Amino acid sequence: MLAYILRRLWQMLPTMGGVVLLVFILFNWIGGDPAYLLAGKMSDAAEIENIRRQLGTDQPLQVQLWIFVKQIVTFDFGNAWSTGEPVSHIIASRLGPSLTVLIPLTVLETVTGIALALAVAFVRGSLTDRAVMLACTVGMSVSILVYIIAFQYGLAYKLGLFPVQGWGNGLGENLLRYAALPVLIGLAVSVAPTLRLYRSFVLDEVQQDYVRTARAKGLSERRIKWVHVLRNAAIPIITHVMANLPALLIGAFLLERFFGIPGIGREVILAVERSDFPVIKAITVYVAAATMVFNLLADLLYKAVDPRVELA
Repeated sequence: MLAYILRRLWQMLPTMGGVVLLVFILFNWIGGDPAYLLAGKMSDAAEIENIRRQLGTDQPLQVQLWIFVKQIVTFDFGNAWSTGEPVSHIIASRLGPSLTVLIPLTVLETVTGIALALAVAFVRGSLTDRAVMLACTVGMSVSILVYIIAFQYGLAYKLGLFPVQGWGNGLGENLLRYAALPVLIGLAVSVAPTLRLYRSFVLDEVQQDYVRTARAKGLSERRIKWVHVLRNAAIPIITHVMANLPALLIGAFLLERFFGIPGIGREVILAVERSDFPVIKAITVYVAAATMVFNLLADLLYKAVDPRVELA
């Protein structure tokens, strides 16, 4: 196991190198000259040249690339151009609010999707199955903006069950008060596609020979469902959850923006609006690194769920 982990970590290095090189090329050749963005419209050549000297963009490309690599290794991307706040502090302070929303959302989405998928898959073709699939299709056709506006207006503004916007200082207050409605909206949006996907995973297993054999042995449907079928369907479910985690971190920007949550997604949108390249580059690189780490964790979970899986 240790040898496999070390081998995978070693294999991540060239992948990470490719990501770094791609990000460097995009921001240096396609992103434009940052000196013009910082100097503004009412600037002269001397001021622009001075800004280039401060940023190091007057150096040869190989020197700039080396500076970028050192920033990644030392976790020091300097200060944000728009606010002057250290980029490392921005990421550290914004990560907590994002995780406060995303961890409960991921857990609830996964558990709810698995439970409903098992229930629906075992009555495949029935009226219940067709009604649930129709409801999922309708739910997937509605924009997340509609969910946000409807829930925010009905549950927060009209009924006063949740605050419309805001964020506190304590974890308990944020989790139970401010993050509750965004998590509920995220669950309402994601349960339909998750249920359809997990249902297909379960149906693939229900039709296998080992299920018919288990029934022939007299095992109860509950044991077949929750032990045999779920265990074999867990592999693609783990793949789906782990692959989606980094995307969820950025993809929740609408929830963070509408509810005033100071998270990573909201920070990305603000950085794009302000052309704040250091913040965008740092988050891009770290999300890529997180994706590779989650892929490794998924492989280890495969082995934990099913010891027959060979890690090669």
